[in-house]
Amino acid sequence: MIDLGAKKLILASQSPRRKELLKGLGIDFEVRTKNTNEDFPEDLDPSEVAGFLSEKKATAFAQEIGPEDLVLTSDTVVILDGKILGKPVDKQEAFEMLSRLSGKTHLVTTAITFLSTDKKITLSDTAKVHFKELSEQEIDYYISNFKPFDKAGAYGIQEWIGFVGVEKMEGSYFTVMGLPIHLVYNVLKKW
Repeated sequence: MIDLGAKKLILASQSPRRKELLKGLGIDFEVRTKNTNEDFPEDLDPSEVAGFLSEKKATAFAQEIGPEDLVLTSDTVVILDGKILGKPVDKQEAFEMLSRLSGKTHLVTTAITFLSTDKKITLSDTAKVHFKELSEQEIDYYISNFKPFDKAGAYGIQEWIGFVGVEKMEGSYFTVMGLPIHLVYNVLKKW
């Protein structure tokens, strides 16, 4: 369905979820990653942070790609009451984040950046997610069994907490999972 011609797609992410979603498009790609500092300006609007970080990750590859390379980077942020919930550093912080999300609606923004030697495109998508009231036991069970320390907002919608906690959602499930695959497809189709 998608023919990239001589281009070689590089997914710059170790996320098993992003790899799985990209595989679903039936395109060949390789995974190449770089450790990138995920700091962002404090005065940046929370809705723009995912795009800023996605571009930052892509720019890290700028000096080492050839004309045949097409790099795809992505970043996901969880926004509650205008504040970003990052990746928890430990069990306590994960518990605090999930307790704050409990019974509330939050936003999940995932941005993607495509970078080649001649152009760069960044797009983002936002979904609205509503959690039911979660008990302390439910939060403890999830953290102990799923260890969500590599996930923005301390949860993965495709895991147990998503099954029992998400009451409703407006937007793309895949955006919340970490890769707005419909946007990826649309960009690649026109590349």
